Amino acid sequence: MTPSFEIRFFFHSTAQENAMSETVRLCLVLHNHQPIGNFDGVIEQAYHDSYLPFLDVFEDYTDLSISLHTSGPLIQWLVQNHPEYIERIKTLVAAERVEIIGGPFYEPILTMLPSRDRIGQIRAYSHYLNELFSTNVRGMWMPERVWESALTTDIYKAGIAYTVLDDFHFKAAGWSDEQLLGSYLTEEDGNLLRVFPGSELLRYLLPFAPPQETIDYARQIAEQHTGATLVFGDDGEKFGTWPDTKVHVYDRGWLRSFFDLLVANQQWLITCTLDQATREQAPLGKVYLPDCSYREMTEWALPAERQELHSDVTHELHHHPRWNEISQFIRGGNWRNFKVRYAEANEMYARMMQVSKRLEAARRTCGDGELLGEVEDHLYRGQCNCPYWHGAFGGIYLPHLRNAIYRELIAADNKLDYLEHGRGSWVEAVSDDFNFDLRPEVRLANEQMIAYVAPSQGGMIYELDVRSIQHNLLATLQRRPEAYHRKVLQGSVQPEGEVASIHDRVVFKQAGLDKRLQYDSFPRKSFLEHFYDNDVSRESVAEGTALERGDFVAQPFEAKLRRAASKVQLQLSRDGNAWGIPIRLTKAITIESGKPLLQMVYLLEGLPRNRSLHLALEWNFAGMPSAADDRFFYNASAQSLGHLGTQLDLHDTQHLGLLDQWQGLDVLIGLSRPAGLWTFPIETVSQSEAGFELVHQSVCVMPHWLVQGDHEGKWSVQMQIRIAAGSQPCVLAEQVMQSMVLASMD
Repeated sequence: MTPSFEIRFFFHSTAQENAMSETVRLCLVLHNHQPIGNFDGVIEQAYHDSYLPFLDVFEDYTDLSISLHTSGPLIQWLVQNHPEYIERIKTLVAAERVEIIGGPFYEPILTMLPSRDRIGQIRAYSHYLNELFSTNVRGMWMPERVWESALTTDIYKAGIAYTVLDDFHFKAAGWSDEQLLGSYLTEEDGNLLRVFPGSELLRYLLPFAPPQETIDYARQIAEQHTGATLVFGDDGEKFGTWPDTKVHVYDRGWLRSFFDLLVANQQWLITCTLDQATREQAPLGKVYLPDCSYREMTEWALPAERQELHSDVTHELHHHPRWNEISQFIRGGNWRNFKVRYAEANEMYARMMQVSKRLEAARRTCGDGELLGEVEDHLYRGQCNCPYWHGAFGGIYLPHLRNAIYRELIAADNKLDYLEHGRGSWVEAVSDDFNFDLRPEVRLANEQMIAYVAPSQGGMIYELDVRSIQHNLLATLQRRPEAYHRKVLQGSVQPEGEVASIHDRVVFKQAGLDKRLQYDSFPRKSFLEHFYDNDVSRESVAEGTALERGDFVAQPFEAKLRRAASKVQLQLSRDGNAWGIPIRLTKAITIESGKPLLQMVYLLEGLPRNRSLHLALEWNFAGMPSAADDRFFYNASAQSLGHLGTQLDLHDTQHLGLLDQWQGLDVLIGLSRPAGLWTFPIETVSQSEAGFELVHQSVCVMPHWLVQGDHEGKWSVQMQIRIAAGSQPCVLAEQVMQSMVLASMD
């Protein structure tokens, strides 16, 4: 695209305007998307509830046209599972009834990516779509309409001429409703992009209001602003997949009624594609938009307590006589702050950025273009936006979506490490600011596992990758307050029989969720040390109400790295206290080449000899769901102790196994001292498009002791965690524990 290309169409469009002065254009832009990692059955259901029935109805209306965006993950699934659907879309494209809209391949939030990946994703998807549909992609869908002006240049360089945002973006810049009846030009560094304002009103009318209301609204616009262009841009899933919409849209005939009205009024209300609109109407002017997204997203990006305040204030002001004038100046926060609200989102983001940087470095030194192409695809798939944030959809609260992101990033890392180390055994330790907090973290890795440790945050292990199955055992989630928990406590219920937008629905998928609201003071990670009252109960620890009597969790530790030919060790120490008693806690983690083992040793110094202190070691394991017969705890004799949601309270125990037969994942914990051992599930109360639900996030395992100093005031314990791919429990657990070479600290 060049400026002269646009000018040519501007002159052409002026001539067209005179012939169409009494008409209004309506651009219907559908966005169909399924995230990386979504369950096959869920996508199949969406196909039958939304994508297929919409197509069945639309094909009958030969005078109508739409712009269609289908995200890369979904279109690849459709090509594989329903090629007949793709062929039908091809026919409509050839007939110029459907315009194919592009975008970044795997639906990332563009502001989250480095420039090279933004351009790479958009170009790759345009090429894919052009080949698949024999078309020429000129427009793109902006994922979640998250916008920053700096995107303009990258989108332009990727070959895109226009996109759709929300009218909310334009109103935040000071534009009025009357000014938002066509496209605008925006510019950055001399590069131009046309931007259409999608109507928020139409988003709420379609398909929830009677079809005639949309026609009446368009008629009002036609009478006051002839030649205007209206744009509806929203999820295709709201036509059938969103709760209660399938019956409403198809069984009760809403969509056919709407299309019938469009045909009946086509002399003045013309449906057209975005491409047609750009050719027939010149831009209304130029605009520079603030960092923004759609209105609801800006609210979700706020801290929970500020969301509540924002909601209260806007509800109060809604009755103000000048609300329509005031409202355009009220918005929430910046999408990037989801990485602040959820440390887990920042962990995924930082991991993705590390892979992207490693890939860029490998491109400069490696000649294996095919392998690097595979790495690039894994990276791009790992940038899919859905689990990086949370709003009306489950987002980051859905473990299978987080696991899918890590699966792609670990797969990319595996290939990059193969390029660097080959197929043999190896081990390495690297210190760097991996999570962008100006404090060093440590990456311990061999060919079988990777552990990321944060000395400044209690020396916790915050990522633990099993490379053979590409699984992060610490893709956990901390239980934290959410603004919608107020609705859970109030027990609000949607009126029966009413079809509402997911932004307004209040539905409880389980009873008693108000009793399950629990919050954590610290991240749900591993290699963490707690001091509790001696008589503390497992229940209070599980609920997060047990008092913390020490100052070691989430506090900074001194770190020292030791490297040898076949093993590396990270030693961490902190001078803290428990119950006001000064204590020095030193812990070390060792990994060796060729071994799927974490070897830990703990040493406490300064303990009283005449008093026992209650020490508990916290370990969490994510992605191993509860309440399934093929996922269970087992003892040294390979006997099942119950599914992974079981709350165990074991005594004088030295080993415990966790087996996930479905994934083929076996975790065996061994202790050098008999211990009490608690297990309990970490579950969150979160919202999704279907309603409020309880979601299993991780399994917490806590060995604990009443510790007392020896004659030197010392106490120590050694621990080993063996992580292997397997579908049967390690029946030789005792022999494994007896023969294990435990880490030591000199």
